[in-house]
Amino acid sequence: MLNNENSRLGAIYALGMLFLLCSAVAGLVLGSTELSLVEVFDSIKNKNTASAAYRIFTYVRIPRVAASLLCGAALSVSGAVIQTVLANRLASPSIIGVNSGAGLAVSLCTALGIYGGWRVSLAAFVGAFLTVMLVSLTARRFGTRSGTLILIGVAVNALLGALSDSIVTFVPDVAIMTNDFRIGDFSSATLTKLGGAVIPVLISIAVLMLISRQLDVLTLGDEGATGLGMNVSLVRVVFLLLCAILAGCAVSIAGLVSFVGLMVPHALRRVLRGGCHVHLILLCAVWGGGFVCLCDTLARVIFAPYEISVGIITAFLGAPFFIFILLKGKGERNHA
Repeated sequence: MLNNENSRLGAIYALGMLFLLCSAVAGLVLGSTELSLVEVFDSIKNKNTASAAYRIFTYVRIPRVAASLLCGAALSVSGAVIQTVLANRLASPSIIGVNSGAGLAVSLCTALGIYGGWRVSLAAFVGAFLTVMLVSLTARRFGTRSGTLILIGVAVNALLGALSDSIVTFVPDVAIMTNDFRIGDFSSATLTKLGGAVIPVLISIAVLMLISRQLDVLTLGDEGATGLGMNVSLVRVVFLLLCAILAGCAVSIAGLVSFVGLMVPHALRRVLRGGCHVHLILLCAVWGGGFVCLCDTLARVIFAPYEISVGIITAFLGAPFFIFILLKGKGERNHA
């Protein structure tokens, strides 16, 4: 029985890595201008840095694929951890307002003339952390049931959206500069822009994997975790802090990409059938990165040579998914 479980888990990892690799390769060669790997390798080998293939591959495709992989991993892992900490499988950074909090901070930075670098990532983290703490404390006060948490998220999203619109009213240029940001887009991704986010994301995921056993304990409930000697409040804050770093960094790069933190963790939980969180976190990073990279590639090729924002693709996929699992959960409770 144990051998069968290990084999199944190994197959999930293998498929995830294959999916990630295929998504990355597709992202590198497909787009409004299709590139062949042979053409790209020839230009690199011959040091033909002036060729169109080399410039597109180096300055457009590599940063874009790297950004999509990083953001997908960050949002998926953040969603998985938030779902466990808040004890609600419908929670995700976009649904409970965490992304909007980071987005408000980035809009404020843009209004102040700060357009990139570590300051934007830091501001996005602060906005995400304050929002997730607000939602967490409110949910604990009034209950973490699906309906309560979602209503709190709707209210927080509306409030933060109103604040962002207020900034646009007083600084109209922000609307022009953050139009793609509000939907979610990788067209402006650069390696310089990634510099302020890649290290915090990788460190946060590594730390989450190291302390993932605490997440396993949290699934026992507050009373059960406290009975095992855990300081539940402190542990919860630490996990939400790490989630805020992940969500904030992702938003600072790509904008408000929605539903990734809901779809990927929820699907993997169904496949893993429980199990320890260290596997869930690592698999969310792998499958989430590949998923967002694939969505971004589809956004570039579906209407080529025209391009749509990746946030439109994830919203079209995520909204029906969210409605389905919400109705399915109600149906299961009614049946019970």
